[in-house]
Amino acid sequence: MNKKRKDTDYLCLSAQIRSKECNLLDRARMERMLEAPTLQEAVRLLTEVGYENFDPNSESGLNHSLLLRREALFEEIYRYAPEAQIIDVFKLKYDYHNLKAVIKSRGSDVSALLVDAGRVSAADLVNKHQETGGWDFLPPAMAEAAREGERVLAETGDPQRSDALMDRAFYAEMHQLAEEIHCPYLMRYVETTIDAANLRSVIRTLRMGRSAAFLKDFLFPGGTVSPDAVLRDAVNGDAGNAYRATVLRNAAAAGEDAVKSGASLTEFEKLCDDAVLAQAGTARRVPFGVEVVIGYVAAREAELTNVRIIMTGRMAGLPAQTIRERLRESYV
Repeated sequence: MNKKRKDTDYLCLSAQIRSKECNLLDRARMERMLEAPTLQEAVRLLTEVGYENFDPNSESGLNHSLLLRREALFEEIYRYAPEAQIIDVFKLKYDYHNLKAVIKSRGSDVSALLVDAGRVSAADLVNKHQETGGWDFLPPAMAEAAREGERVLAETGDPQRSDALMDRAFYAEMHQLAEEIHCPYLMRYVETTIDAANLRSVIRTLRMGRSAAFLKDFLFPGGTVSPDAVLRDAVNGDAGNAYRATVLRNAAAAGEDAVKSGASLTEFEKLCDDAVLAQAGTARRVPFGVEVVIGYVAAREAELTNVRIIMTGRMAGLPAQTIRERLRESYV
């Protein structure tokens, strides 16, 4: 634990969060959204727990409502948390998502693909890059990743390799931030996130029939399972062996089954996300402290994923059971 941190520093914020957890979407509320007779009724159920109202037939309206919900969450934590930098661990993925989109756009308009929830505003990312032609305005690690990603894309024309390079920078920076915060609970969450990313890489690579040399570029250090262990098992045809003693064991088994059978990866992807949320969910056993804050942010992020799955599925006219199978576990 950080020498300057005391659990009691988070006593007030923890109490606020516990009172707000009753408005998290639990399984019962999600079921009501799935079974609502109309899309408008599903949206109304969301507004009851604080979401902005939106046109139920508009995906852009849905995106805007989700963005406002995420912005409100981040703003609240920044305002009240004694260590507001904790939220940067969650903001990072939006920075790197936007960066990858802008680099691959090669100057075309990708504003509809950007998520304005990172440390750097989406508008600044686009406008300042257009003004300067470079990336020096970004935080140092991100700027270096941008330059390398841009170089790799220009030299190889392979957006996958460019993305992998920036993903490596993202996970490295995420891990470094967690180390600097000196919170074991946050570090375990980050390690599980990296483990899940590597497990996804190995399962997808085996599904495509690609080599271990190809896989190596898509594995990242920082998890509880080393990239070398993952590679060794992949070469031996046992993709999930390294994960059997981790919280990702069920996801690994589902991934192996999908590789062998050629079945959809839907269940595998769901179980990866569920394992990461389960790690965050251990905060439910903590009465107050920094863990409560981190767990709540992770819970809200998972909730936003489920809202998107439900609403886009309903907009597309998918059967409730099909949507239900894709839903991640809820925090409450």
